[in-house]
Amino acid sequence: MSVTILIPTALRSFVDRKSDIEVEGSTVGETLGNLAAQYPDLKHQIYEDDVKLRGFVNVFVDGTNIKKLNGLDTKVAQGATIMLVPAIAGGC
Repeated sequence: MSVTILIPTALRSFVDRKSDIEVEGSTVGETLGNLAAQYPDLKHQIYEDDVKLRGFVNVFVDGTNIKKLNGLDTKVAQGATIMLVPAIAGGC
């Protein structure tokens, strides 16, 4: 199934400056794995190891955080939108 992954500005340098990418997959984990296979430099930005997302990367499927769903096992439907949202820290 084709899914659209929205890429935040901070990660676009790892995906040829694309803002969104069509990827095949039936779960969030499979879809992100396929994305990482296409863009190996991105893999190191979103994964701690081959299967665990970095703590600062939040993932939303059609607006819902996967932490409230089934995590990386969350099913995605044809035409779904996955949004990667890296946490941003700062202050004074």
